[in-house]
Amino acid sequence: MKYIVVLGDGMADRPLSELGGKTPLEVAKKPGMDYMAKYGRSGMLRTLVQGMPFGSDIANLAVLGYDPKKYYAGGRGAFEAAALRIHLGPSDLAFRCNLITEEKGVLRDYSAGHVSSREAEALIKHVDRVLGNGKMRFYPGVGYRHVMVLKDAGISYEDLLEQPPHDIVGKRIRTNLLKAKNRKAASIVDSLNEVMLSSKKALEGHAINIKRLEEKKLPANMIWLWGAGKKPSMPSFRQKYGLSGALISAVYLLRGLAFCMDLEVVEVPGATGYFDTDYPAKAEYALKALEKNDFVYIHVEAPDEAGHDGNIAEKVKAIEKIDKEIVSRIMEEYGGRECRIAVLPDHATPIEARTHTPDPVPFVIYSPGMEGDGLSCYSEKEAAKGSYGTLDGVKFMEILLKKE
Repeated sequence: MKYIVVLGDGMADRPLSELGGKTPLEVAKKPGMDYMAKYGRSGMLRTLVQGMPFGSDIANLAVLGYDPKKYYAGGRGAFEAAALRIHLGPSDLAFRCNLITEEKGVLRDYSAGHVSSREAEALIKHVDRVLGNGKMRFYPGVGYRHVMVLKDAGISYEDLLEQPPHDIVGKRIRTNLLKAKNRKAASIVDSLNEVMLSSKKALEGHAINIKRLEEKKLPANMIWLWGAGKKPSMPSFRQKYGLSGALISAVYLLRGLAFCMDLEVVEVPGATGYFDTDYPAKAEYALKALEKNDFVYIHVEAPDEAGHDGNIAEKVKAIEKIDKEIVSRIMEEYGGRECRIAVLPDHATPIEARTHTPDPVPFVIYSPGMEGDGLSCYSEKEAAKGSYGTLDGVKFMEILLKKE
């Protein structure tokens, strides 16, 4: 038996007046997903819960069956450090480090106009030379997403109040900096905030940003620290399920999750974690990975980026590309074999909210010979009628792997 999960990050949404009261999933042309909804079984998942951050780290842990209440070790920074193979000591903290655009004291863009990886690498290395030291190091990742490690931090992620940059676009920088929950953390938090503010001086005159401004692009003129976490500890995927597995994603958070679970991380040329990712290549490399693995998890970031940008057209387009170039290709190859294929988001990123929300998300599982729900399409509204009902996210893997 082969198990295939196609995860469209942030794909779920809410009805939009611009779409006649429909969601992007409802208007997108997606015959592959709709076929699965008719001949497979559907339901809704609660992948984010009150009292924990509404992050992709929490949601994907839940979807993969790792209870976040047990395995969450702070924010996504530690998982992204794992993806970069950065060693974390027991008292170290790893932060996600965004390159952002600051303008007149306001956070204008959480991704610095989706700065390229080539430009970003040079900028983060410059930040490390200017602001890094034996206590604090900066490591380049992909696009606007990077990592800062605070050695022997002296504080825990639980001592901090953080603001994800995509949640504060258009808001004042100084009122949204890191905050200490207690006196012990206050001086360390003050020094971290000073580093963020000092990064503006270090970056704004860099040749790359001068060129970006000349080209009418947003400058990557400041860093933003958030998502602090310690080194995670969890059983391997094989220990937990008795299966071999692989994960495909250009996003270092997901790759870090895979490393921590000892899943094979499949390198896909052309995978970018943005709208221009190579969808067909993801499908082909997934099929190749299935030749030697029991399970493959295909993660596509584009719908989430569209949600954060408030871009309806790009979200619909991303859903259609996932369907045409990944889901339909997988169904073509495995739709008649002994397999179970699932499609779902990890969480909702509604266009109107431009951030993650804890709305239940639709999922569908298809297997040849399965008694289907006969739904008209794959969508939030239809999946709520599905035979699985509404479940906690950590139940997903249990029902995907269940022998019926």
